[in-house]
Amino acid sequence: MKIAVIGGGAAGFMAAITAKETHPEASISIFEKTDKVLAKVKVSGGGRCNVTNATFSIAQLIKHYPRGGKQLKKPFNHFFTTDTVNWFESRGVTLKTEADNRMFPKSNSSQTIVDLLLNTAENLNIRISYKSKVSAIIPSENGINLSINGETLVFEKVIIASGGSPKASGLDWLTALGYKIVKPVPSLFTFNMPKNPITALMGLSVPNVITSIKGSKLKQNGPLLITHWGMSGPAILKLSAWGAQDLANLNYNFSVQINWLGINEEELRNQFAGLTASRKLMYKHNPTEIPKRLWHFMLNKLAVSESQIWNELSKKNKNRLVNMLINDEFEVKGKTTFKEEFVSCGGIDLSEINMQTMESKRHKGIYFAGELLNIDGVTGGFNFQAAWTTGYLAGKNSAL
Repeated sequence: MKIAVIGGGAAGFMAAITAKETHPEASISIFEKTDKVLAKVKVSGGGRCNVTNATFSIAQLIKHYPRGGKQLKKPFNHFFTTDTVNWFESRGVTLKTEADNRMFPKSNSSQTIVDLLLNTAENLNIRISYKSKVSAIIPSENGINLSINGETLVFEKVIIASGGSPKASGLDWLTALGYKIVKPVPSLFTFNMPKNPITALMGLSVPNVITSIKGSKLKQNGPLLITHWGMSGPAILKLSAWGAQDLANLNYNFSVQINWLGINEEELRNQFAGLTASRKLMYKHNPTEIPKRLWHFMLNKLAVSESQIWNELSKKNKNRLVNMLINDEFEVKGKTTFKEEFVSCGGIDLSEINMQTMESKRHKGIYFAGELLNIDGVTGGFNFQAAWTTGYLAGKNSAL
């Protein structure tokens, strides 16, 4: 049996390795259009590779996928987060869990994951062809023909794991086969706030904020990071993922509201109540959990002087401070996506695929895996988990 895997990313390698281990006599080839494989694995998680997430309940795990969560239920019954952990650990790579449930190799280096996948593929005699772009797939009675660099090769099974595409035109070769494509738009991006004074606080992280998009029901919470171009961190990235389609429709011009404390107005006013009789300086006595630099930034923005004491704060300024802490508002103009870690929503419509096997409903012998599918997760290892799961199922079922 000859099986072709299109795409040398996480899903492609998992598919190729699983296919070979399921059918040791099969001939497996990975075709990668660039000159390097596993590029996203290498750079993800700041070079540490966020392999998966320590969420060991399917019902909980699927809540982290803005698109495809419901459809992943059955695949997760076959290959779940626990299987990912066992898969890597049985091959000598131990994973560790961090406080936020993200799982990384104990070595703290993505190279450990890259080396494992490359070495396993090599030991199994899986062929890797670099700079091999598949320009057309032509199913025929004799098998599935692939046009690669002007040459036609024939395979019995083909696994398409070519990754997400920033533009719909990047999927024209699949549209030509009749596949329904959901228009791809970026997911997981940071918010640009050109010339906003808050960017002077770049590098500052606030532990637990609530973010929302003004005029919508979109709301997320978690840490927020102020950058030199605007805002990032899990609270922003999760918001961008769940709002990917809506924010694309707004052309990335919208208002984001920030509750810096993650509490409601009543709780905050109760915290302030004891300070109305205090003779302490507001600049030196910050009763909230936000960092000192942000506290001072807010007081400056409200034109509160450094000599202002708490019990002489006017009612008007107190109300303005309360509003700023729990309902701050920023104009967003544009986004920043990380080229290497680019995640898109959209891709192959899941109605085209048998999610139990990852086989195309349209063409027997063609399978899909990874980010090419209209599946995307929030930040935290969920996108890799979807890649391992769909890659495993595509590999196993193509080799049967």
